[in-house]
Amino acid sequence: MIRIARRLFVSLFLLAPAFAASAQSRGGLEIDIVGGNAAALPIAVVPFGGETGETDVDDIIRADLARSGQFRTIAEAGLPERPTQGSEVAYPTWRMLKQDFLLVGRSIPSGDGYRVEYELFDVAKQQRLLGFALTAPAGAMRDVAHQISDAVYEKILGVPGAFWTRIAYVTSSGLGRNARYALMVADSDGFNPRTVVNSTEPLMSPSWAPDGRRLGYVSFEGGNSAVYIQDIASGSREKVASFRGINGAPSFSPDGNRLALTLSKGGNPDIYVMDLGSKHLTQVTNHFGIDTEPTWSPDGASLVFTSDRGGRPQLYQASAGGGSATRISFEGSYNASPSVSFDGKKIAVAQGAGNTYRIALLDRSLGSPRWSLLSPGSLDESPSFAPNGAMVLYAAREGRRGVLYAVSADGRVRQRLVLAEGDVREPAWSPYRKR
Repeated sequence: MIRIARRLFVSLFLLAPAFAASAQSRGGLEIDIVGGNAAALPIAVVPFGGETGETDVDDIIRADLARSGQFRTIAEAGLPERPTQGSEVAYPTWRMLKQDFLLVGRSIPSGDGYRVEYELFDVAKQQRLLGFALTAPAGAMRDVAHQISDAVYEKILGVPGAFWTRIAYVTSSGLGRNARYALMVADSDGFNPRTVVNSTEPLMSPSWAPDGRRLGYVSFEGGNSAVYIQDIASGSREKVASFRGINGAPSFSPDGNRLALTLSKGGNPDIYVMDLGSKHLTQVTNHFGIDTEPTWSPDGASLVFTSDRGGRPQLYQASAGGGSATRISFEGSYNASPSVSFDGKKIAVAQGAGNTYRIALLDRSLGSPRWSLLSPGSLDESPSFAPNGAMVLYAAREGRRGVLYAVSADGRVRQRLVLAEGDVREPAWSPYRKR
């Protein structure tokens, strides 16, 4: 297995990690919450009345809120009453159970689907906070549940929820000539996994376009690395970079019109920006060191990237139009694979010390940089922020198995997502989905 310490120089450009095949069971992702938040808000999600087909909307909402680490839910068996609308709510009952919030709802058949009505209440104030209805086909009820979770999360916490989003990741199975790779997309909770690309050659570095409809990635199917952009719905794709040498690390600009990437066509790995309309390239860096893994600032004006120009991999920032670069990481001897939060104030990185690599957070929101560790593993890599900045998705190794974790930005709550077929790596959290 190629260690993460060599990722900067090898795995991105020359080889893919040779992950061994592991658990062969049901598809999708198995989720275990492995941390907790003592300050989580108590909320009761009552089973919705009516019919919702094969989808238990309230179960999905309950799981979403619990996984976020910001809420503490009651098991369905522990609910003393089951109101489905505001007129049936007995506030003293829920106050006695020390619940801060109460969510009730009901579903009504509508055409080929359902109309789901829901209400959120502040128990102490005896006040309705939300009251809306969503209509969707029977096959889209999981989407409805995630959208309700997002609405509840935002109303209570003041931050948009990120449950109705998706994740992309790469899987590998088999060894040697039997190795198989796949670029996968699934809902943020791991359900509805689908294969976007299958290959007998390594795939890596998935990157979401801001419209959530396209993925950039690297493929070695032609014997050398090449950068492709794939339309997820239609399956059509375009090869946008196949120059001599390294073609890697694609990253879409916030407006979706440009692609930052690493190319060695000039003899050394440097950062370039490609205008996707004209395919015109602008060289951002020109240095004898290795510059790679660019990620955009939220305003699209600059790029944060990894470089070993100082002797060891560290984070640097440069204008997207080119020019001198400024070093921005000084804590630790190894900082790589940056992911920038939506507001640009936080950067998640893979931070190394000796043979241990963990996910760390550089917080620049208070002026002077502050560092904190987010993961406890020994080979953790590829951090990716949720679009609301509340959680970070990353890859880890557990024995011979590749798994994903999502950790809250404050490090207090982690959830473990284990791929049931093959090993998983290089996750990327999608932007918000369009309604």
